[in-house]
Amino acid sequence: MVLVTGGTGLVGSHLLLKLMQNGSSVRAIHRKGSDLKRVVKVFSYYTGDAQNLFNKIEWIEADLNDIPALEGAFDQITHVYHTAALISFDPQNFDILEKINTEGTANIVNLCIAHGVKKLCYTSTIGAIGKTLGNSMADEENAWTPREANVYGLTKQAAEMEAWRGSQEGLPVVMVNPGVIIGPGFWHSGSGDLFTVAKKGYRSYPPGGTGFITVHDVVKMMVSLMDSEIVNERYIAVAENLTFKEILTKITTELGVKPPSVQLKFWQLEIGRWFDWLKNLFLKSGRRITRNSIQSLKNREIYNNQKIKTDLNFEFETLDHTISFCCERFKEEYQ
Repeated sequence: MVLVTGGTGLVGSHLLLKLMQNGSSVRAIHRKGSDLKRVVKVFSYYTGDAQNLFNKIEWIEADLNDIPALEGAFDQITHVYHTAALISFDPQNFDILEKINTEGTANIVNLCIAHGVKKLCYTSTIGAIGKTLGNSMADEENAWTPREANVYGLTKQAAEMEAWRGSQEGLPVVMVNPGVIIGPGFWHSGSGDLFTVAKKGYRSYPPGGTGFITVHDVVKMMVSLMDSEIVNERYIAVAENLTFKEILTKITTELGVKPPSVQLKFWQLEIGRWFDWLKNLFLKSGRRITRNSIQSLKNREIYNNQKIKTDLNFEFETLDHTISFCCERFKEEYQ
């Protein structure tokens, strides 16, 4: 039986659909109060059998730091996909990020070892890939340094260390490090914000860029790695390296909105950071623009995806089809 954590998220919900369509026996963990209806919604984007597939999943209510509840979830489990994480770049959230992302992963690893799980797939982030010098491409061998890392990347890299610790204790592990994941259904969190922001038709766009990948490719990569003989390896999951202007132009074009045309200056971003700080000070709205996020825009990373191509003969799909699909779903739900 397969266990999936983070099943109500973008990657987790698409992974569940893939596993159910493959005929796998699946148990999924969800937190108290999480929106299970959103999983059915995601399923319905791709199949008319959404509710029936959802009903075949065995759902367990458990927190990543609730060991007794997790113990029950691991009964008869042979393979684990650990996708659950808290995404936040607000330095004030470091403690809760560490509790969920790092300590929660340590708990999953420990239970995998205790229950003799055959293989663990951990979903990390390119934010845990070490930075490069000059114009070279970042790959899986880049040395990690916490310099300029945001709090999310710090806790995910620490979680990676827990996964590798598990591998040293006999747990077979595979790991993926996705870039910005493009997929439908989560319009007000994570990468889904791209569609919400693009729809507003702002004239300006941030400098820099990063690596992007469709949610379908992330899931395909994870399942393929779990089905393979590969163990104790990590893989960058990036299909295309794009500037923010390029990705926003693709999305606005599909949404029928005028593409952004004016690049924000770094001094404008600094002013925005101070307004963001003041807004959080008075409204407790959470930080969205931090010193580290601005610094990352100044030093854009280009990611090398050759390793997964070589080891699995993996072929990435273009972003265009998924962007078009996402925009159609977005317009259906918000127009």
